[in-house]
Amino acid sequence: MAALCLRKLIHQATRNETGCLSKYLDVLLVRTMQKTTFSQALMVMAGAKRRLMFVPTKSFCTTEEAEKKPEGKKKKPNGQKTFGSIGRKIPQRILHVISENGGSLGNMHRGDVIRLMNERDLKLVPLRENEEPPVYRLMTGKQIHEEQLKRREKQKASSKAGPVQLKELTFSATIAKHDLETKIRQIQQWIDKKHHVRISVQQRDVADGPEKMLALFDQIVETMPEKATYLSQPRVIKGGKSTCVLRHMSDKEASAYRKMEKEKQTDILKKESGNETTEPSELQ
Repeated sequence: MAALCLRKLIHQATRNETGCLSKYLDVLLVRTMQKTTFSQALMVMAGAKRRLMFVPTKSFCTTEEAEKKPEGKKKKPNGQKTFGSIGRKIPQRILHVISENGGSLGNMHRGDVIRLMNERDLKLVPLRENEEPPVYRLMTGKQIHEEQLKRREKQKASSKAGPVQLKELTFSATIAKHDLETKIRQIQQWIDKKHHVRISVQQRDVADGPEKMLALFDQIVETMPEKATYLSQPRVIKGGKSTCVLRHMSDKEASAYRKMEKEKQTDILKKESGNETTEPSELQ
């Protein structure tokens, strides 16, 4: 009789239970009760009660989640690509091609580009892949190696370049020639290191005017062609003191300076040749 009541209680508990795990254990418990005595059944129930505890676990994996493949490491969007050949796996169909000599070959099909690479034994290097059509250049292995060396040196120079330092130098307008040459050498060393140099010149005799000091600044700059230029133009401050700040020229400024000097030399040669042609006519 007691076993029958126990079976009814267990049946009612299994019917009210909502968890799949609890139902499964209760069904096993009922089957066990049918094969054991009353005292053994109580012992099984006590053990089952201790085992039926809620343990927080991760949710079950669905079919869609199981089919997902683990993602690899994402590449950084701002990562710089190394300069080099892409081989013959050209992703784009139409390319704008530049020859190994720097001339434009126009838009070409990738099949024609590969044929040209085979004929001339050249390699294809991407220059601007985001344009439409993308720009590529044909280069020899030696050209690629030289360009890689240039980029490495430029990267090293940019990494070593720290914050711009301001150096100061003060001397008198009546400085001796030897001392002035020593000061100029010191300024040249600072300019070569891309520092800014503030030069202050003190003039005792204010009555002479600032022209002498301004000419002295120009003399210092002229000793460093294609290197130094004015960051702030020379100006006169109180007490007969003049000052200016020099800086290193950029590559663009140095190129413009060389062009200007070349034009000056051309004008001088034209004037000299013009004078030579007019002199014989005057003698006649």
